[in-house]
Amino acid sequence: MSRLNGTDRAYDIVLFGATGFVGELTAEYLAAHAPEGLRWAIAGRSAEKLERLRARLSGAPGVLRADAADPESLRELARHARVVATTVGPYITYGEELVAACADAGTDYVDLTGEPEFVDLMYVRHDARARETGARLVHACGFDSIPHDLGAYFTVRQLPEGVPLRVDGFVRSQAMFSGGTFASALNQFARGRHMLAAARDRKRHEPRLMGRRAVAPLSAPRFAKEVGAWALPLPTIDAQVVQRSARALERYGPDFRYRHYAAVERLPFAVGGVAAVGAVFAAAQLPPARRWLSDRVKPGDGPSASRRAKSWFSVRFVGEGGGRRVFTEVAGGDPGYDETAKMLAESALSLAFDDLPKTSGQVTPAVAMGDALMERLREAGITFRVAAVL
Repeated sequence: MSRLNGTDRAYDIVLFGATGFVGELTAEYLAAHAPEGLRWAIAGRSAEKLERLRARLSGAPGVLRADAADPESLRELARHARVVATTVGPYITYGEELVAACADAGTDYVDLTGEPEFVDLMYVRHDARARETGARLVHACGFDSIPHDLGAYFTVRQLPEGVPLRVDGFVRSQAMFSGGTFASALNQFARGRHMLAAARDRKRHEPRLMGRRAVAPLSAPRFAKEVGAWALPLPTIDAQVVQRSARALERYGPDFRYRHYAAVERLPFAVGGVAAVGAVFAAAQLPPARRWLSDRVKPGDGPSASRRAKSWFSVRFVGEGGGRRVFTEVAGGDPGYDETAKMLAESALSLAFDDLPKTSGQVTPAVAMGDALMERLREAGITFRVAAVL
């Protein structure tokens, strides 16, 4: 593994999509928390919008014009950066050329995708080249899926080594979802067959796990006494990310199982939530209905700062193994915007500056950054705590 010209780049970090709603929040976070000497730039399609944003930011970042529809501009962007962070989605539509450019240039890459099809396709098409150049391709570096991936990692660290482990995650939040998240969800609902085909193709390319097992089954709804709430299985990318971390890291033990739930305290809300998701899934299959839904919440839209200040998330984990049971929690503020921007920015900073395990290719947040990113997020105000040990 040899990173190509990594120390000769003009910028430590380039933020692509900086003028979108979450992009601006990420740029503002980087400007406010940049370590001394950080060389960074904002990038996007509109030079005018980028210059307006640059004028509002401290530290005078550089400006690079790049367009998701112009592969050469993305290759030029990747050649200028040690790390590229991108907020430009839906990623299945706009994301691949940048992944390809980073893999080819030996440039580390982080994004906010929660799209399983995209992640699987990027593994099949670009993991091998990234391993050759030393690039680390780290997807899902926002609320999808850092609290869940690092939370499961943190929970496993509280349990005995070398024994079968079971971890369940229970997600609670009070927040508006972003327009980009909604667009990605609609896209995924409409592409069920493509998503399954991509998953099967990935499975054919992935090496088999020898002597160990790591699974993330989708379980039935149940009342979870351990958290005092109805547990509804969440078919999001988060459980897949946790499973891939478990496959890569022996610390998860010889036989690991993770289950991922939404925690809902009242049964009528649980039933209503299932019905609502079913209705959106059905509507997404019909192009006119999908267009109507897309017009309701557009990518780039987001709530006010005062609304975001009232939002929060909590992910509680219950881990068992070797005769020990632990209760842990990862918690923070507004998950869809403020904390997601913080997680993306800190992930980029971690890849750029932290002393990390030697990895390359497509890797999860826990595998690529693990303890270093967890410490960064703690210092930035996100809670990782052990609630109880039995």
